[in-house]
Amino acid sequence: MDFDFLTQLPKSDLDDRTFKDLVDECLLRLPRYCPEWTNHNPSDPGVTIIELFAWLTDQMLLRFNQVPRRNYVAFLEILGIQLQPPAPAHTVLTFYLTRAQDALRSVPVIPIGIEVSTEHSENEPAIIFSTDQELRIGLPWIRHFLTEERAGGLPEQVQNRLTNQWTRDEFGRWTGRQQPVFQMMPQAGDCFYLVFDAIEPLDGNVIALTIEGEPAGSTGINPNRPPRQWEAWNGVEWQPVLLREEDDGTRGFSFDDVERRGPSGLREAEVLLHLPLNWVPTTFSGYYGRWLRCRCQQSENDRFSRSPQLTTLLAQSIGGRTQASECSRVMNELVGESDGTPGQSFFLQSQGILARQDEEYLQVTPTGELPQRWREVGNFANSSAIDRHYTLDSRTGRIQFGPLIREPKHLQEEVQLRRQVQWQGHSFNQAQVERVETLERHYGAVPPQNALLHIVSYRTGGGDRGNVPRHALRVLKTALPYVRQVTNLEPGRDGADAESLEEAVLRVPRMLRTRNRAVTSEDYETLTLQASRAVGRVYCPQKQPGGLPGVVTVYVVPRVNLPNLEQGIAPEQFSLSVPLRNEIELFLGDRCMLGTQSFLQEPDYVGVSVQVVLGVETDFQQGAARLELRRQLIQSLYQLLNPLTGGRQGTGWNMGVPLYQSDLVRLIQNTLGVQYLETLQLFELRRETGWQRQLVTGGVIDPGLTGVICSWAEVQRQSAHRIQFLGEELEP
Repeated sequence: MDFDFLTQLPKSDLDDRTFKDLVDECLLRLPRYCPEWTNHNPSDPGVTIIELFAWLTDQMLLRFNQVPRRNYVAFLEILGIQLQPPAPAHTVLTFYLTRAQDALRSVPVIPIGIEVSTEHSENEPAIIFSTDQELRIGLPWIRHFLTEERAGGLPEQVQNRLTNQWTRDEFGRWTGRQQPVFQMMPQAGDCFYLVFDAIEPLDGNVIALTIEGEPAGSTGINPNRPPRQWEAWNGVEWQPVLLREEDDGTRGFSFDDVERRGPSGLREAEVLLHLPLNWVPTTFSGYYGRWLRCRCQQSENDRFSRSPQLTTLLAQSIGGRTQASECSRVMNELVGESDGTPGQSFFLQSQGILARQDEEYLQVTPTGELPQRWREVGNFANSSAIDRHYTLDSRTGRIQFGPLIREPKHLQEEVQLRRQVQWQGHSFNQAQVERVETLERHYGAVPPQNALLHIVSYRTGGGDRGNVPRHALRVLKTALPYVRQVTNLEPGRDGADAESLEEAVLRVPRMLRTRNRAVTSEDYETLTLQASRAVGRVYCPQKQPGGLPGVVTVYVVPRVNLPNLEQGIAPEQFSLSVPLRNEIELFLGDRCMLGTQSFLQEPDYVGVSVQVVLGVETDFQQGAARLELRRQLIQSLYQLLNPLTGGRQGTGWNMGVPLYQSDLVRLIQNTLGVQYLETLQLFELRRETGWQRQLVTGGVIDPGLTGVICSWAEVQRQSAHRIQFLGEELEP
């Protein structure tokens, strides 16, 4: 019996030599073993004998390739194991408008599925991203202007600066007498808040905040590094919304080099703010709305000598941001026509199908009837003969309908029953008919004959090629009114290629122990890895931090491209993106025990910087050899201190495992060209200290129970490794 309804996995041969390869290999050995044989033409009898034995060997290899690995793959097919499809990269697309949003001439909604791509080149095809959510541009009406001295995490003792002091015109511009935004002698923590109307759809909007104030000469700050921070409350924390210092036209309220004048005759400039994708309306101190704040950050070198004075505030939406995935959407594709038999299969025109959404399904239209919506399932184990079910292999695009399974005795019993009716003249016995019917079973309904099959829509894409750099997506493939420019201010992340057969072979034993339910910590780790190809490593401690009953914390390290190991990977690149977090939480939520909640968290990344002075062998003291040795040492250090590929086993640095000085000594001394190690210093960088580089005196860096060692090169944080050879000066 052929199990055509099972998943089809690619097979790998133990020996992939063909008949031609065998013949060519024998002919290449003739000059060595039989130099007097010079006629290698196909007409030569000796060559004929070689081809004969090559054919016999090819037949042996054909059988040899069937076992044992191919049998193992066949067992995986019987279990219904499928290779995980590629994971799409995610990013945030920013759309800038030709004009600000206007109440009289409203900019229409940017819908789901808008495609933006990279520039097409001769060698590389364009990479297409599609928006995952619709983008609405609202009117940012300022309702309250508040200040607070030495504010903590949340607004508590605020002072209203608008009541009876400023007035608003029909365009939303607030004007009035000069208002200080901080104390007269500003202190660290001083804040002023802008509370926006909660009704307007401002999630992800880009606003231009027009500010008018007195000239900056008396503020006493460096306009290139103003001690202030623009932030918005996203429902969980204050999120920075000033992406670049160049976006602050006021130069930190100094209005340095600003010639533009406002209604009061004072200097006026704009601050460009990219608001959170989820800007949650919140109530603080009795004021309800969407909260934006500017916080004073004093330092010894950069300080306000007195508070800036403002006379005008106006907010306008000039664009918006929305989530996008690397995919192309296919609409209403004709799959084929049913012949009415069980176990039919069809192939979509594309491969690498992304996870289906609610509006992505198979539609079956029988002749003369209304279209029917069929439901996708993982397998047909629980499907009855009336269930409109189908399976879809995301990797190959294969649509499969349920089979008809007959017991071995079914044909014999059916023939015997027909013989009794046709030859012996007996009538059908209901008990006998039911007995025969129990020997066959339909797993899922069968589309009627001549019924047309359509996929309403689906998305195809995925792979690590979607991890594009910043500002790579600039080509708008769908015409949109009032859109001047589009770009990605964040790099593409979470893209991963499809699972290979070797990776599936390693995954299956753990999957069989888990049995698709999350109970133990190992179950949570295994299922999290299955949730998405974008997951690199997973840690679920057996002793949970906090000890809350029913809450399981899972630490996730996303898969990150490793294009250049000479620079390492900064901890910001390991942050969990919103789409990946949602995908994992949804996957685990269906498999957790009743009353158990999974909580995803990032490990506490601890940076390591190494400073080494060493002596090298004579052959490596000059020229290109010395440069190559330095490059090799730096690359080895970044590779060892990598959460994904580092560690003592080369499989990633485990959570909670400390770094000892001896680990680095062994690595350096085993490098070809190193004669001896003079000195070695360790420096650590932690998030809670602002990634400040600090010398380690104990010879060990302990990341803590939930920490992971990492390493990267950054000039501002001085996190790069430094290699000095004896006789030369240390590089800065």
